[in-house]
Amino acid sequence: MTIRSNWLTRGALAGWMAALPLMALSPAAMADTLTVGVRAGPLSIDPHFTASAVSAEALKHVFDTLVVSGNDLELKPGLAESWTAIDDTTWEFKLRRGVKFHDGSDFTAEDVKFSIERIPKVTGPNPATIYVRRVKETVIVDPHTIRVTTNGPAPTLPNDFVRLFVVSHKAAKDFSTRETANEGFNTGKAAIGTGPYRFVSWTPKEQMVLERFDGYWGGQEPWERVIRKELPNDTTRVAQLKAGQVDIISRAPAADVPTLERDPKLAITRTDSAYMFYVDFDFRPSTPTITARNGSALNANPFRDARVREAIDLAIDRETLAEIAMEGMGKPATQLVTPNIFGYNKSLPVTTPNVQRARALLKEAGFENGFRVPFNFTNDGLPGDRAVGTSISQMLAAIGIDAQANAQPGAVWAPARTRGEFSFYQAGWGTLTGEANYTLSSLVHTNDPATKLGAFNMRGYSNPELDKIIEAAGAEMDEAKRRALLEQAAAIVAKERPSLPIAGIVTAWAMRKDRVTIVPRADEDTLAMNIRPVKR
Repeated sequence: MTIRSNWLTRGALAGWMAALPLMALSPAAMADTLTVGVRAGPLSIDPHFTASAVSAEALKHVFDTLVVSGNDLELKPGLAESWTAIDDTTWEFKLRRGVKFHDGSDFTAEDVKFSIERIPKVTGPNPATIYVRRVKETVIVDPHTIRVTTNGPAPTLPNDFVRLFVVSHKAAKDFSTRETANEGFNTGKAAIGTGPYRFVSWTPKEQMVLERFDGYWGGQEPWERVIRKELPNDTTRVAQLKAGQVDIISRAPAADVPTLERDPKLAITRTDSAYMFYVDFDFRPSTPTITARNGSALNANPFRDARVREAIDLAIDRETLAEIAMEGMGKPATQLVTPNIFGYNKSLPVTTPNVQRARALLKEAGFENGFRVPFNFTNDGLPGDRAVGTSISQMLAAIGIDAQANAQPGAVWAPARTRGEFSFYQAGWGTLTGEANYTLSSLVHTNDPATKLGAFNMRGYSNPELDKIIEAAGAEMDEAKRRALLEQAAAIVAKERPSLPIAGIVTAWAMRKDRVTIVPRADEDTLAMNIRPVKR
């Protein structure tokens, strides 16, 4: 089987045509500064440190990937001009010629091989190893051709490589251990990419400053300088936009969208995103924080009983969460991926809430009096995370479960989840590769360090039947068969409820009408490359 892609795709052609108006920009506009207000910034300047979406968003300005995820998550050529499946376990990537790193050195296959092999050595929280877990060996054929041998059929390797950021092997060679990596990149010494912008500086939790790279292979960007200001407080972000201190803000708060739309100086752009909220249960026999309502110990972990999980599912009113808690900026979810993702199962319905049935199920399971458990969620992650988490906690009270709302900063929440400190939590997820296997293999496959599957399943859930289907989908080169397997896996998750999908997110950008326009992305990335100055 052979799968090919080249630059003359519909997406690439559209991108090329969209760039044409830049030729007409005045010198003044081309020398402008773009100031963006974002809710969160990178955790490191090392693009291999984490799979965190906010880090990837920022670092896409500096570093390129082999394959690019388009505005609708379609695959497009990046540093690789084309890719071909030579056989079931070999992919060949033809690399773009004439690409320069920011220090003037040439981009070659050696940089790709180095980057693939570097990730496992330096990755930290939310490990980026999920993007190279299928790679067995990387062989340089010539300076502009690389072959990747996989540990089995890997039809979605190009999807994974939308997050394979390529670093300079020369600049990063002395900064490729967990002890040295962040130091080298955060100071800028190793932060040498091939992207449209050079790294200038980064002040954690404050701002990242970039400057245009005029030697960029994709053409010159209109912004001479880009400042990405971290403004986690929604009120502050909106206030700075109104005051003209930023040109555009990401994740405009739902409560403010109607008011912002009425402001004659501002404009709003919305899109359905690939992000969603879901709820996870701990399946370990002894889970750390569940007790009876009076605080006494329980004989068993209630979440291991399917009736308890179904009761919680029935207690959650997704329509209300989407319309009220998310203030109209959400859509009830039926599965762990959104409708724009390959492998989405259209036959799965939204759960209809039924409090009476939920109480009966708890009684059948031996928990007529309910139980007490902290319900952990972020307060600075996806838009509406605090409101959704708090509302779910209140809904569960109606069936006798004392789910104590515990909102935390993501920097506190994520490590605690990784350490296994939670029994019950709400999380956010985006299927940023455009394929459901990425999500299913990460969240509900048994955690297996050997295969790197189940990387985000730290809660002891394991279903061998589901594992086999997910693994089969990950190895199926026939697209129709792969889709059917993914839909089958989604149906099993819906029936067994190891995780509960809650709501997809509608995201919005607010901007100064006289300054900028934006082309929205399904992954919610706020990229300077998608923001254009308004002609004056």
